[in-house]
Amino acid sequence: MKYSIQNEFFKMEVLEKGAELCSIKSVTTNQEFMWQADPEIWGSHAPNLFPVIGSLKEDAFIYKGKEYPMPKHGFVRNNKAIQLHSKSEKELCFVLKSNENTRKIYPFEFEFYIHYILDENQIQVKYNVINTDRNKMFFCLGGHPAFACPLKKKENYSDYYLEFEQKETAKTWMIVEGGLIGDEGKLVLNDTNRIDLHSELFAKDALIFKNLKSSFVQLKSKTSNFSLKVSLDDFPYLGLWAKPNAPFVCIEPWIGIADSYRSNREFSQKEIIQSLDSNKTFSASFSIEITE
Repeated sequence: MKYSIQNEFFKMEVLEKGAELCSIKSVTTNQEFMWQADPEIWGSHAPNLFPVIGSLKEDAFIYKGKEYPMPKHGFVRNNKAIQLHSKSEKELCFVLKSNENTRKIYPFEFEFYIHYILDENQIQVKYNVINTDRNKMFFCLGGHPAFACPLKKKENYSDYYLEFEQKETAKTWMIVEGGLIGDEGKLVLNDTNRIDLHSELFAKDALIFKNLKSSFVQLKSKTSNFSLKVSLDDFPYLGLWAKPNAPFVCIEPWIGIADSYRSNREFSQKEIIQSLDSNKTFSASFSIEITE
């Protein structure tokens, strides 16, 4: 099932399964800005990543001496237990509560809320994690939105580029066997704020950056005034990814990262893992702002 809301700028649609943003369409031009999940290429639109991001070493984590299997990117994506919590003219809110299935792979009681707020030409994606457990809980959290690129049939992938708020000097982190994080890789940003898109950019998987100075990154066109800005304020890590030669690009704000190949697999010791005390709430949000 899909739920939608609309204003004078955009119509936004969200799948109930996984609470996945699946469409942002211009009211005036009918232009679709989200990747439409061709299953022959990559069958997702914008998965929500919780309670892990990326892969775990040996596909499981250890907590208090017990091993828990966990799929890549966690269990929210494609989850059919997610329900619509509330709907208004400007907002859709979905919730997933801990249940028999989550307890088998994640030993915490929780409520996970995903808010989509449409305000003029901007969509805010807000996450609330509530710890309903008696004990401290641990988690990672992130977004994985895929944007159509190029937008027009006559355009090429290389007609687009990513522009950061500030000039950056940063290496990407290598991805090794099993989807694990290796050592620092090549210098991608060298006192520049721009990455040009091209067919080989993601040939070795995602580009992963830690603790950039920029608070946002924009997808921009060399041939028009189009821009799509993704804010990063609450998210210290950033993933950029696409299937090689596929007509989309993912701009992924992360609080978390895949396991290192050196990981000891202890969940509470995972890199930038978040901890949340009993009966407390954690919130983080990012926004997508589109200018046609």
